[in-house]
Amino acid sequence: MTMQLMTAFLLAFLTAVLVGRFYVPWLRKIKAGQAIREEGPKWHMSKSGTPTMGGIIFIAGVTVTCLTVGFQPMLEGDYGHILVLLFAAIYGVIGFLDDYEKLKKKQNLGLTAKQKFLLQLAVAIAFIFLLRRLGYLKPELYIPFWNITVQIPAPLYFVFAAFVIVGCVNAVNLTDGVDGLCTGTSIPVFLCYSAIGFLWGTEYAGLSIFAAGLAGGLLGFLVYNFNPAQCFMGDTGSLFLGGAVCAMAFAMDMPLILIPLGFLYIIETLSDIIQVTYFKLSHGKRVFKMAPFHHHLEMGGWSGKKWSERELFVLFTGISALCAVISFVGVMDRFAA
Repeated sequence: MTMQLMTAFLLAFLTAVLVGRFYVPWLRKIKAGQAIREEGPKWHMSKSGTPTMGGIIFIAGVTVTCLTVGFQPMLEGDYGHILVLLFAAIYGVIGFLDDYEKLKKKQNLGLTAKQKFLLQLAVAIAFIFLLRRLGYLKPELYIPFWNITVQIPAPLYFVFAAFVIVGCVNAVNLTDGVDGLCTGTSIPVFLCYSAIGFLWGTEYAGLSIFAAGLAGGLLGFLVYNFNPAQCFMGDTGSLFLGGAVCAMAFAMDMPLILIPLGFLYIIETLSDIIQVTYFKLSHGKRVFKMAPFHHHLEMGGWSGKKWSERELFVLFTGISALCAVISFVGVMDRFAA
């Protein structure tokens, strides 16, 4: 299985790099440039026109991996990685529609919030029931670190699961605001999933291959997304990633791992919620210079130090790697004799 995971990672990386060599120039040719939020940091305006929808690059990498390296698990009746890929891909399609609307309108406004929420909720509910029907999911919560499982009523579990999935997808989306940030933050997440699947055995081979492939695809995409970015992943990529992050947690029947593993996604989301809530309650006052939190650091919030995009990349990737190690430790004894 070690060789399979190494092959999955390398194949996805090479596929992403190769696809990007042709795809990024094509995006420039068709002028698929992203409009930048006017209320954001002023220096981001120089990024206006940078090609978006670059998420196709790592989506291609992980798809090729699942259909090649992941073919053997399918022959053995393991389709978990295909289900996760399809679920993430549907969210990617929602993101693509959003990106397309933005390009068509030539502004940073795509689908309405209500449209995105309803689409995401419908997909989440369908995925939860499919996992339940196929036996990947049970109405119980495995608690990492304590290594115990708590039974809960099925209806309550399904409501919880739908809420977590939609929240997680949008939390990952919020992290995509600085060159390479969401990419760098997500690589350790999927390496962690892959390592956990490897540790837990052949039953999780397909899921482990998917995670290794997506980590490799993201690294290949980073060639084009690292500051200064040649292209952005767009909602096409960030919603796909969000779908993949939470789908892996539920397919491995450990949704609570999202708390330590997705710590940075949670911080980004909380900063946005706190900012909006406090702004309304205080009639215009702010907790952060700008939300999400990475923009607060970028604008010199609290300490006065203005973090560069490369410094933010190193900070977030490093913290994500630490969270991945902690998360791995928290579940490594789940199936220990």
